[in-house]
Amino acid sequence: MDFCFSPEEEEFRKEVGDFLRETLPSDWKRLIIYTPIAVDNYATLEKEIRRKLGEKGWLSISWPREYGGQDASYIKRFIFAEEWFYQGAPGYDPIGVGYLAPTLIVHGTEEQKREHLPRIGRGEVMWCQGYSEPGSGSDLASLQTQAVEDGDDYVINGQKIWTTNAHKADWIFLLARTDHKAPQHKGITFFLVGMKSPGITVRPLVNMAGGQEFNEVFFEDVRVPKTNIIGEVNRGWYVAVTALNFERSCFFLPAVGRRFLDLLVEYVINTARNGDPLADDPLIKHKLAEMAIEIEVGRLLFYRQAWMLSRGLIPSYESSIAKLYSTELLQRIAAWGMELLGLCGQLGNGTFRAPLRGLIKDFYLHSISGTVGAGTSEIQRNIVAQRGLGLPR
Repeated sequence: MDFCFSPEEEEFRKEVGDFLRETLPSDWKRLIIYTPIAVDNYATLEKEIRRKLGEKGWLSISWPREYGGQDASYIKRFIFAEEWFYQGAPGYDPIGVGYLAPTLIVHGTEEQKREHLPRIGRGEVMWCQGYSEPGSGSDLASLQTQAVEDGDDYVINGQKIWTTNAHKADWIFLLARTDHKAPQHKGITFFLVGMKSPGITVRPLVNMAGGQEFNEVFFEDVRVPKTNIIGEVNRGWYVAVTALNFERSCFFLPAVGRRFLDLLVEYVINTARNGDPLADDPLIKHKLAEMAIEIEVGRLLFYRQAWMLSRGLIPSYESSIAKLYSTELLQRIAAWGMELLGLCGQLGNGTFRAPLRGLIKDFYLHSISGTVGAGTSEIQRNIVAQRGLGLPR
């Protein structure tokens, strides 16, 4: 087995790196944190970079050419993600590009693909995902948002919660119950809904790190044409599972871990306590080496998925393995980083004496949600046990 990248792939990695150095603000490394940041022109910068990504074809790099893609290998797509998320660069829409677009390619009609894929690929629209509800999280099939048929439309009423980027999204894909008499998994339909449709209200939710990524979304008599249904009526659960498998292919997670590991290495090299350099402490060196090894294992788990996708296979339990391993790894890196920095590690960005500009504290707070979103770690272990090992429910 050859673990090396081809000369073409290495050249592409360099091209992405050069683009980032030329495009991002010169002080980006000082500003960057784990999630979108409070930079005065952040929204403008995000849209401008997304447009440039669309022009380069990098958002749709592995899609078929007839939908605006380059038909490039999934390895190339993962290389792009590694470079992009290592820098924490803005402009990439993981929900539209990473979850919905490949699901449309699998389940959408030709008309739906030609309507939505080119606009996603050009970076013209942002998407959000409407799955979780106040009473339906891990047991997603218990959702109660309802859609009632009315002529050529369905009328949707209900509420979604923890909806990432709903406050700036143009479209949402969501699950709604279309048959209350059917078994839980059989009466659900998968809809595409414009966020500017009459009857939609978005209310922000501020997370414990002080950021607004999550939102509540309320639907009151929202009309959606039947042409916006993906797959079959009452069989949307199977479309949603495909989207979840792509969501769990969080191929950027090891790159995020490597970014913060490099920050900790930088801190250790430049810091002494009681006159002794931290870099001379064998326990610290061994811990950093251990995390470097674990990050490399995470990379290989995701490149395994790239290999599968390149052969027309949709990862199932393989996505759960990689997602479970990497989200728990990020939590271990963050927790050890806080331990290394000591009490000052709790200081936020802009605070006097905050080590590493408060980045590890923000990383620690945000890492908590990683083992909840897209299915908890317990759910991932069940999937691996059932689909991977053939164990009973």
